[in-house]
Formats: sequence, structure tokens, C-alpha cells
Amino acid sequence: MGDVIEINGPLVRIRLPGVLNGEQVRIGTLGLVGEVIGRDAELAMVQVYESTEGLRPGESATALGHPLSVELGPGLLGQIYDGVQRPLVRIQALSGDHIARGLDVPSLDRERRWAFTPSANLTSGAAITGGMVIGTVPETNTITHRVLVPPDVAGTLLELVAAGEYTVEQVIGRVALKNGEEYPLRLYHRWPVRTPRPFAKRDHAIVPLITGQRILDTFFPLLKGGKGAVPGPFGAGKTVVQQQIARWSNADIVVYVGCGERGNELVDILETFPELKDPTSGRSLMERTLLVANTSNMPVVAREASIYVGVTLAEFYRDQGYDVVMVADSTSRWAEALREVAGRLGQMPVEEGYPAYLASRLADFYERAGLVATLGGARGSVTLIGAVSPPGGDFSEPVTSHTKEIVGTFWALSKELADARHYPSVAWTESFSGYVATAAKWWAENISKDWAASRAEALGLLIQADELVRIVNLVGPEALSPVQRWVLEGASLIKEGVLQQSALDEVDSYSSPEKQFLLLSLILKIYRNGQALLNRGVPIQQLMKLTVLGKVRRIKGVYASTQLEGLRSFGKDIEADFNRLGGEYGEAK
Repeated sequence: MGDVIEINGPLVRIRLPGVLNGEQVRIGTLGLVGEVIGRDAELAMVQVYESTEGLRPGESATALGHPLSVELGPGLLGQIYDGVQRPLVRIQALSGDHIARGLDVPSLDRERRWAFTPSANLTSGAAITGGMVIGTVPETNTITHRVLVPPDVAGTLLELVAAGEYTVEQVIGRVALKNGEEYPLRLYHRWPVRTPRPFAKRDHAIVPLITGQRILDTFFPLLKGGKGAVPGPFGAGKTVVQQQIARWSNADIVVYVGCGERGNELVDILETFPELKDPTSGRSLMERTLLVANTSNMPVVAREASIYVGVTLAEFYRDQGYDVVMVADSTSRWAEALREVAGRLGQMPVEEGYPAYLASRLADFYERAGLVATLGGARGSVTLIGAVSPPGGDFSEPVTSHTKEIVGTFWALSKELADARHYPSVAWTESFSGYVATAAKWWAENISKDWAASRAEALGLLIQADELVRIVNLVGPEALSPVQRWVLEGASLIKEGVLQQSALDEVDSYSSPEKQFLLLSLILKIYRNGQALLNRGVPIQQLMKLTVLGKVRRIKGVYASTQLEGLRSFGKDIEADFNRLGGEYGEAK
């Protein structure tokens, strides 16, 4: 027990002998939750995850004996938590629309009973190691929860219960530790959020994360276990891009962290996600989704904690052998929380007021991504995708520039494209992917050996067109040769027929890899055939009148990913149109 000495916003100085750095404490008559971030003899500095309004010096402070941790067990999926893993639905039932301070609500339902089936090969006397699967629970209709031994527990199994229904608090087994003590096994365990969960070894990511968005998958791929960022100014469509990734990606589990974003955006997510259908199972998307909601008006240090809570939950499902995608919206708001706390602590500011450790904190977070061999012998992955909101769209500001150095895929959003109603507004000149060579092997084995060449040709056309547009803006289109005008038309076909993709289009909201490659192939076929006719002397005006030019712009919304034969037959229409024009020109000549 101790007492409060000084209050400075979310930072509280307390007198509490023996408390450890990182330990959780409860402060005041309300029992506000905080975390020790510094020690000076008997005094400790605590960052409090709730409003300290009304707190007075002299009130009590109690150490809880453990660091900021999350509860990991069945019942996580489908839940909506705040930044320190408090279940918001149950909190609303207790305190209404406004979260009362000091509420102590368990993260997992203590009353619900789960159908536990023990692993068949486990009997008394078996060796138990951290991360081992001791049984399963049907968490949702689509996800089987594998009950894990905590990573730091090892010993000999004394007993394990028979199959039946148990609450998360009931003891389902006992382990004799090497020091002679007994450890009770339950359906859940706790883990400190700032400590990465251990694994056996890290593997090289080799399989692309298929999002169903052509600009992402075909042009700037991200691998399962990779690190990606979505920077962009306000109004460029970051939230919609992340929602599309969460909805359509071929991951098993999705963890969506709303970190410091506006309340209306998070409300939209919280209302729409439960209504969305999982395209794989046809059931509710929430059966494989977990939401962490921490809006900009919530306590700033809880915003800082929410990122770590989300990635720890993602690592937990990775350890069960699942592929997990964690979307963080946005890391800029998280960095702003770091800046505010650092300022109150009197730490020396550097770039734009951010603390000197900003880059290392960002690197520590993104390094928790990866494809790993788990302690239990399975393979799982965590793919991290962080949104960045640079003020004024300035990509040279510290958060964006440091993130750019860390991640492997950079999906830069453009305000100009968004204003032109080109969505997703991913700028092909500023985006990049360091995973192209690895992804090309997968595309060659599963889709087409021509993927890498087609992608490079299309990007080359887009870059040529951007240079020609500058000439047109200076001296007008008359200055361009027919070949250059055809380059502009080819780039326009790629932009409208491939890159643009409406999230609201029921047919084209998702595009399978096969459809993505077919669409790109059709447009490149038109461009190559047009080049051949131009070399034969066919006037550019005749090429621009071809009906296939208009059709290929709209065909993406005509044929869904299950109707690929329609796209293949359109390739014959292209050949027929160009053969007809070539024949007519030859006769006229």
C-alpha cells in the first residue's frame, strides 16, 4: 500500500516502496488502473489508463503484483475491447454509454461453459512444455480454439480432466514444475503485453496475403507474416482500405485496433463488421474477428497500450497455428500518445516534438510480425498493417519516414487520386513492395508464369504516362506522337480497368488472383495489339474508336471471380476487333 504524491494529467507520482517497473497499480478510492513507468527510491511514476479528474494527493495506491497483461483464452473472438482489454459490451450493460472509472470487469466471461476435449496423447506422467496444445474448444462455428500451456510453464502432467464443459476459471489439469511446485492449468492464462510471446524459430514468409484488392495484390504484394503500412492524408480512404483487407484477406483471424481514431469512424466499423459475411464460410465475419476500440477522446495512455494489447492477442492465435492479420488504425495517434507522455515527463524532444525513442518503439512493434514455428510445433503468422496519418499528407514527417524504413510494403495513398474519385487511391509512383520477388514465385506456381513480366510492363506504362501528362499540361496533346497517345490510352485502361475497385460493388469488391491476372492480361493484350497496328500505319483515331476500349473498362463489374470464362471469352472479342480493323485498313490502303 502507498499514497498519491502528485498528479500531472495521466501521470501520477506515488509513494509505494517495493513496486516494480512495469507493475500495474490501482489508485484512489475509484481504483483507477495504471502502470509504473519509472522509479526513484520509494517514489514511482505511474501512467493511468483512465481520467485522473478529481484524484487528490494522499489517496491510496495499491500494487497488483503483475505487469499490464491480457487474458488469453476462449471467448476472445467476436468481442469488442477497449485499449486495456475491458469488454465494452459488458461495460455498457453496467454503466451505460459512458465508461465509469474504476470498473473491474473481467476480459473473459467467467460464467460461460466451454466444451473442452483433451488431447488424446496426453496422460499422467507426460512431459509438458510451454506452448503445448492440451485440448480444444469450439470457440466459434469457424474457429477451433487450441488450449495452450503458458509459454513459461514446463514440467510433468499430474492430471488432465475428461471431456466436458468447463468455465475458464475451473482447473482442468495440474503440472508438477521442476522446482517441486504444482501449476494449475485453466482454459485461459495471462501474458504481459509488452513482452513478445516466444516461438521456436522464425521462418521466411513465402505466401502472399491475398486481399482481393488488385492494386495491393498484383502491384504491391504483402506476404503472410510481413509488415505493411498504409500512409495517407485525411480523406484519402485509409479506413476503407483497411476494412477491405480485414473483410477479404485470406487470413484465419483478423485483429482490428482502432487506436485514437475519430469516434464516428469506429462506430461505423463496430456497426458494419457484425453485419458482414465471411466470404469463405458465409457466416458472420465477427466469428473470426476481434476489435480493440480506443477513440481519440479516450485516455491518451490507454491509446498507447492498445497497440500492444492488439499484437499480443494476434500472437496468441499465431501460437495456435493460425494466420493472423492485425490492422492498426493508426500508428500516428499512438505516436502522439508517446509524445504527450514524454512531454509531461520532461524528456528531451527531437523531430517535431516526438521522443528520441520513437523509431525504436516503432521497430519493436513491427518486429512482432512474422511467420514462425511455434513452441507447440505448429506454424503460424502475424501480419502487421499500420495506418499512418501524416499531417497535410507530408510523408517526410517522423512517423511516416521511420515506418517507411521498417516495413516491407508501403501502400501510399494520394489525396489527388481520392479527389478524382480513384479508389483505392494508392499512388503507384510512391508505393513499393520488397516482397515482389518472393510473391512472383507463388504467382508463377499458382496463377501464371507471366505475372512478374505483366506487372512490370503495366507499371512501366503508368510511369511513362505520368511523364507524358506533364508534357500535355505544358504544350497540349497535339505535341504527342501517335505512339505516345497510345501509351496514355493504355495507362488509362490500366487505371480504370484494373486499379480502380469499388468497395461497394457486389461483383468487384473482391477480385480473386485469377481475375486480377486476367483483367491485366486483357488490357495488355489491347495495348500490344494497338502497338502492332500503329507500326503498320493504322491511324490512332481509328484505334480510339474500337468498342473493346469501353468494354474493357467496365468488364470488371460484369464478371465476378467465379465467372472467369466470361473474361476469357472477351479475349476473343479483342482479337476479332483488332483483326477486323487491321483487315479494313489493309483493304483501304
